[in-house]
Amino acid sequence: MLDFCFDIIDSIVACFTRNLSWSAVINTYWFLFIIEFPRYYLVEFLIAIWYKITYRSRERKRAVARMKLYIENPLITILAPGKNEGKHIYKLVKSLSEQTYKNYEIIIVDDGSDDATPLICRDLEKAGYIDLYLRSDVRGGKASAANFGVHYAKGKYIVHLDADSSLDRDAIEKILIPFYYDPKIKAVGGCVKVRNSGENLCTSMQALEYLKTIQVGRMVTNTLGIYHIISGAFGAFEREKLMQIGMWDIGPGLDGDITQKIRKSGDKVYFAEDAICMTNVPVKWKALFKQRQRWSKSLIRFRLRKHFDILLPYKHFSFLNWISNVENLLFDCVFNYLWVFYMLSLVFSQTDRLMEIFIVGWLIRYCFSLVAFGVIMLVSERSSEEKRLMPYLFFSTFYTGYFLRITRLLAHTKELFFFSSYKDSWNPKKTSDLAQIEGM
Repeated sequence: MLDFCFDIIDSIVACFTRNLSWSAVINTYWFLFIIEFPRYYLVEFLIAIWYKITYRSRERKRAVARMKLYIENPLITILAPGKNEGKHIYKLVKSLSEQTYKNYEIIIVDDGSDDATPLICRDLEKAGYIDLYLRSDVRGGKASAANFGVHYAKGKYIVHLDADSSLDRDAIEKILIPFYYDPKIKAVGGCVKVRNSGENLCTSMQALEYLKTIQVGRMVTNTLGIYHIISGAFGAFEREKLMQIGMWDIGPGLDGDITQKIRKSGDKVYFAEDAICMTNVPVKWKALFKQRQRWSKSLIRFRLRKHFDILLPYKHFSFLNWISNVENLLFDCVFNYLWVFYMLSLVFSQTDRLMEIFIVGWLIRYCFSLVAFGVIMLVSERSSEEKRLMPYLFFSTFYTGYFLRITRLLAHTKELFFFSSYKDSWNPKKTSDLAQIEGM
């Protein structure tokens, strides 16, 4: 596939850039070849190959850990906090009843719902579908609701879910297995995929993005020891460790923050790429823009401000934690500002060739995205279903290269200079005000 892609690139370069040399092409597209290609294409390709080569040894390790899990058979708590999620709860508990791992309790935490959630959940509790329904009459935010539920949990491990999630039948089992690889592993992230991927262009692009950045991207960072975000939609935590670190803090970006707190405490986190959770994503571009603005602001608020000590020779300094944060800040924030400089330099220095440069750049990126999609197909457990997303690679440059990058740029700038995450209605104003006072 690589040879095929480079043959196409050779033809396109010859057609559009006439007598330009390869060195001139690299000079023009240096941001892609020097910044993006090594991290997002080459490293992922190499680790995917290694992942396939080591399949047998990982399966033996997994078999031993699975045996340990079932010998102990610990009680676990499945915790689903949220507001106005009553319509999803029955589907959630129904899917949980089909799980291969059976020793669990279900706690639903209602964060001040103003719909029929209380009626629905109390009926489900009375019928024995859920073990405990907790309600806060006044909305406190997702962190507050999750922490409320942890105090009532009896399980050794807490599996945190979004109420509208659905799981593969063996997902709970597979997210618990890594705890038995190493006693230092205190939290495990599941692999989140898009359930409504076929709804429209917006959801299909997100489905491709989730496959690349979550299933492949987090497999890569986990392999390198720099995995830094356990998804709030599906993550498992040792309850004792959660209590020790003070559970979840207020904010957007709860998932990245709790992961950092565990890493800073000296323990490990792990990504279970085969523990699959399906979730719905925004179907409209405006809603997606707002969601990603919120996610991106958390990078500045938590990684750059709250957890800045990871970047210093601190008494609990860890080289892997330092690398994890530096890599995240560079590629998701700093290099976005460098991209602005790169684009402006092209506009002012290559004014007469902008269309040619744009077309060749898009074709190079398209060829690279074909390689990336090949990596996805190599590691996916349902590649036969997901291969239908391949035609959407045509739009990937516009989605990831422009829409998401500009969205992140705006969010980072607003958070850096205006602390705008504290004004986000995603959290109640009173909790955001308190978080700002406390420096959280």
